[in-house]
Amino acid sequence: MTRAISGSYIARIRSALPSLHPSERRLADTILSFPGEIASYSATELAQLANVSNATVTRFVRRLGYENFDQARQAARATQQAGAAVFRVSPSDQGPEAALMAQIAQGRQNVESSFAAISLAEIDDMADALLKAGRVWIIGFRTAQAFAVYLGAQVGQTVPNVTVLPAAGQTLAESLGSMAAGDVVIVFALRRTVRQLPALCRELRQAPARAALISDVIPQSGADQSPFEAELSPDWRLRVQTAAPGPLFNHAAVLTLCHILATRTLERSGTTGRKRLLAIEALHDSLDEF
Repeated sequence: MTRAISGSYIARIRSALPSLHPSERRLADTILSFPGEIASYSATELAQLANVSNATVTRFVRRLGYENFDQARQAARATQQAGAAVFRVSPSDQGPEAALMAQIAQGRQNVESSFAAISLAEIDDMADALLKAGRVWIIGFRTAQAFAVYLGAQVGQTVPNVTVLPAAGQTLAESLGSMAAGDVVIVFALRRTVRQLPALCRELRQAPARAALISDVIPQSGADQSPFEAELSPDWRLRVQTAAPGPLFNHAAVLTLCHILATRTLERSGTTGRKRLLAIEALHDSLDEF
């Protein structure tokens, strides 16, 4: 009987290292060098890669607490899809020039695929809501924080009341308690998402503000929406593609969406937006900032 399954895939390998037989240790070292490879290899292919027997692979996955190799491979796939960079590293014989062109091509494809599913009418509707909002709240964690800050800075040139969360030195609750009817909240859910995001989405669903979700999280098999879409039930669902040929996600489509949303907000603001820009420019001159 196998022991109870617990811990992440990588954590199990690390905890088992001291007790592994030499052949199993060689297999573990191979997997840890490129942990994402097990997601696409068969047991035989993995055995050949590590120069061990199929029986060693079987003993190894059972020692980790999995019933069989397929269960271990499913665990690796789940972690890979969640976005861990180490699970996306793979051996490559591409030269740097070919790798660069692959990255550029993938970025272009991500933008085209994303905007094939995002209409201008949807962006304009969201832009109009931002212009009418009492306050715009933009939420992003980890990598998404950078895009939240960028979108806040760009939209903030047109919309006077923009707050990016989480704010330094404050809890989320202190900010969420200030949301009011007529506000708009934009939530970035980009892999790897933090554990508190589902609970935050549930709270935002109860808030009086209208909500938009910008996400690259793929709906589970058979589902028509991602877990965050189900928790938040947003007014706008903007799905972006972040596929990449390397270990780091390609966020070209995310940045493009931020740029277009900010641009359309400015364009649709009319004379009011232009007056605000002129006032800001006058302050730049007065403060000699540039």
